[in-house]
Amino acid sequence: MTAVLFISMVILLILGVPIAFVLVGSSALALVADGGTNLSIIIQRMFSGTGSFTLLAIPFFVLAGNLMSAGGISRRLVNLCNSFLGHIPGGLAMVAVATCAFFAAISGSSAATAAAVGAIIIPEMLKHKYDRNFAAATIASSAELGVIIPPSIGLIQYGVAAEQSIGELFMAGFLPGLFICATLMAVAHILAKKQGFIPTEKSTGAEKVQSFKEAILAILMPVIILGGIYSGFFTPTEAAVVAVFYGLVVGVFVYREIKIQDLGKIFYDSVITMATVCLIMSASTIFGWILAREQVPQALAQTFLSISSSKYVFLILINIMLLIVGCFCEAGAAMVILAPLLAPIAQTLGIDLIHFGIIMMTNLAIGMMTPPVGVNLYVVCDSAKVKIEGMMKYLMIYFGVLVVDLMIVTFVPPLSLLIPGLFQ
Repeated sequence: MTAVLFISMVILLILGVPIAFVLVGSSALALVADGGTNLSIIIQRMFSGTGSFTLLAIPFFVLAGNLMSAGGISRRLVNLCNSFLGHIPGGLAMVAVATCAFFAAISGSSAATAAAVGAIIIPEMLKHKYDRNFAAATIASSAELGVIIPPSIGLIQYGVAAEQSIGELFMAGFLPGLFICATLMAVAHILAKKQGFIPTEKSTGAEKVQSFKEAILAILMPVIILGGIYSGFFTPTEAAVVAVFYGLVVGVFVYREIKIQDLGKIFYDSVITMATVCLIMSASTIFGWILAREQVPQALAQTFLSISSSKYVFLILINIMLLIVGCFCEAGAAMVILAPLLAPIAQTLGIDLIHFGIIMMTNLAIGMMTPPVGVNLYVVCDSAKVKIEGMMKYLMIYFGVLVVDLMIVTFVPPLSLLIPGLFQ
C-alpha cells in the first residue's frame, strides 16, 4: 500500500498534475490497492481536515494582504524606505529588500510580496540604471521573507500539521526574518555598487517626516496585529479578522484608493488563493492519515536514527532534503506533507518543535526563488520582462547567502526561541 502511495504520487507529479489532485489521487489508488477500506473515508478525512478554527486565519490574512496591496500600502512603504535609503550607493536595491520585509509583515505571502513590491520598485530601479536582471533577482530573493516574517501562512500550516502554537511560531519567526533581511540588504548594497546606478537625491528632514506620516498606518498594521497576538489580547485567527477590518477601513476611507467596485475583484482573488490553499490542506489530511496508518513516520524515524542519533547530523540531512524538495514542490504543499513526518523525529532527538518549524519554513522559503517551481521567479519575470536564465548569476549569489543564513538559523536556536521565551 505504501509503495503504491509513493509510486503513484511520483508519477502524477512528473505528469504535472496539480499537487492537491496528486495527494488525493495517490491516496485513492493506495486505498484501492489495499482493498479493505471504504473510499468514503477520503471525503470524510478531507472534510475534517479543514475544520480547524486555527485555519480560519489563512483566508483572512490572504484577504487582508490583498486589501493592503490594493489600498496603496506597498507604494507608501517604498516611498518611506526610499526617503531613508535611496541616496546610499545601491540604496534602491536596499529599499527593495526593506520594503519586502515590511510588506511581508502585512501579507503573509511570498508571491503577494513579490507582486506588490516588484510592480512598484522594479520600474524605479530601471529608471536609475539598475540592471534589469539584478532588479528582478533582488525582488525574487527578498520576497521569500513573506513566509518567514509573521504573520506567515506557511507557519500557520506548520502549526496545524505539527500541533504547535501559532502565536509562538509567529514570535519565533520575527528575529530570523529580520536577520535574513539585514543580510540580503548588505548583499544587495554590495552588488548594486557595480551596476552603474544613479542614486536618488537625499531626502530632506521634512520629506522624511512626510513619507513617514503617509506610511504610518501601514506600519501600524503589523504592530497592532503582532502586538495583539504576542500580548495574548487576541488569537491569530482573531488577529486575521482585525487585519481585514483594518485594511478595509484604511484602503476605502483613509487612503481612498479602494473603490467599492474594486472590492469584487479583491474578494475574488482572495477566494481563488484560499481555495487553492484549502484544497491542498484538505487533500493532505487523507494522505497523512494513510501515512500514519502505515506507520511511515516511525519507519522514517528509524531510518534517520540508523544513520546517526546526532541531532546535528539529522538537521544537516533535513536541510539538504528540504532545499531539494523546495525546488520541485510548492512550499505550502511541502509543509503540510512533511511536517507531520519530520516533527516527531525532531522531537525524539530533543529539537524544539517551534525552532524546527522556523528551520522548515526558512528552507521552503528559499525554494520560492529556485527553479523550476519557484513561484517568485515567475511573478518577477512578468513584472521585469526578463527570463529566469538571465537572473541566474544574481540568484546564485543570493541563494548562497540564504543558505548561510539557513545554517545560522538552524544551529543558533536562540535566534528563533529568544522572543517566545520572553513571553513564557
